[in-house]
Amino acid sequence: MHPLLEMRGITKTFPGVRALDNVNLTVREGEIHALVGENGAGKSTLMKVLSGVYPHGTYEGEILLDGAPVAFRSIRDSEARGIIIIHQELALVPLLSIAENIFLGNECARGGVISWRETWARTEALLAKVGLDEAPQTPVDRLGVGKQQLVEIAKALSKRVRLLILDEPTAALSEADSEKLLDLLLELRAQGVTSIIISHKLNEVRRVADRVTVLRDGATVATHDARAETLTEDMIVRDMVGRPMENRYPPREERRAGEVLMEVRNWRVAHPEHAERIVVRDVSLRLRAGEVVGIAGLMGAGRTELAMSLFGESWGRKLAGEALIEGRPADISRVDRAIAAGLAYVTEDRKELGLVLEEPITFNVTLANLAGVSRRGVLSRREEARVAERYREAMAIRTPGVHQKVVNLSGGNQQKVVLSKWLFADPRVLILDEPTRGIDVGAKYEIYTIINRLAAEGRGILMISSEMPELLGMCDRIYVMCEGAIVGELSADEASQERIMSLIVKHRRQAA
Repeated sequence: MHPLLEMRGITKTFPGVRALDNVNLTVREGEIHALVGENGAGKSTLMKVLSGVYPHGTYEGEILLDGAPVAFRSIRDSEARGIIIIHQELALVPLLSIAENIFLGNECARGGVISWRETWARTEALLAKVGLDEAPQTPVDRLGVGKQQLVEIAKALSKRVRLLILDEPTAALSEADSEKLLDLLLELRAQGVTSIIISHKLNEVRRVADRVTVLRDGATVATHDARAETLTEDMIVRDMVGRPMENRYPPREERRAGEVLMEVRNWRVAHPEHAERIVVRDVSLRLRAGEVVGIAGLMGAGRTELAMSLFGESWGRKLAGEALIEGRPADISRVDRAIAAGLAYVTEDRKELGLVLEEPITFNVTLANLAGVSRRGVLSRREEARVAERYREAMAIRTPGVHQKVVNLSGGNQQKVVLSKWLFADPRVLILDEPTRGIDVGAKYEIYTIINRLAAEGRGILMISSEMPELLGMCDRIYVMCEGAIVGELSADEASQERIMSLIVKHRRQAA
């Protein structure tokens, strides 16, 4: 296969940071090429250079397409040559239909008049290619994230895509939806579509990639041919982090669980808009000081709904139940009251719900405890910066300074800012909802180390994760949720992926 794309000597700098340093990338026509590396390694920056988000002239080096130099000054330029990028945050308009989203800015029109018959017919053909049977008129906000991702790919196919770039395409998907998406990439490869996939899920990379390029600290480390050599996850990890990682989870001293910090009794919550739909069903659980307790379950089990309803009843309508903190009934009916009672909640979606992206680290770190950086009701900018600097050092947040906007940080460093925000509020109980979603293996290890340290300090950690190995590697006990109910509890010694799944299957069989 001849090279479809060559990127030679790409160097990109931002104020105080060299994001890309003489990066080289060659993608052959008709292959799936994986681009991997730790958060902040430069993967997304490189793809933004390629797609014209960072236009020609703002970087050094050259890009060749079919052997000829190209100079993309905008996304429109790159799309005109068949290079389509699908970002991690999907660019769909929720209230428009599938058809309207697919052809937005590229309408099927003659003389300025849209032909809806042609639009719907072409949409049906595109949806069939990506395996969707929804009507073209269906509003996008009625689709799950997995189907929205397929709509984005259908949109790319409508533009006669030659090179499809997917940035963390399965980060927010269930295992089943991830499998469908990967199967679709393989089908598109068979049809001649070349793809670049950025992913932290190395098992997925090994499954679909023909070749794998590893970036570290903004530079190209290696390119592996997965068809010519046996490529293991350990090999990729060693290239990514610059050292072998025998253990994915940090060793921890034997924990001795203390007194019960938090107890939830018969917690029952209805859907916020459909009162007849019970989403959390009479959940009871306990969390002791110094414990990391996991909540396992498949997508839709009600884990996030439970977490948000406990944290200030910020989701759903509470119907029954009580929460006790250190043995006493606690008022957690509002977010401010939940914080005052000693709770903190690290949300599943850090960018949407956990951070104010366009504000600096100083603003974000102190947001949950403004009284801690104020005197007589007046915010002290000096104290705010001092606190942020303290957490920057303690959490090893990689940044030129605490006045850096959070939007410019890598995913792993953003997650450390979220954790810093809640630690400054000095909680006794931390609810961590998918704490390592969308971050690389090296940054995950750092987050795990922080979690262990917090448990060693005597805090209680309630950890929700869709990655069962993560729960098995980190937790002292695991509650299993299915269809809004707790269907089992396992100690660390008892727990395994098979035991967890068997509890879920058994519950579903009994409920059928």
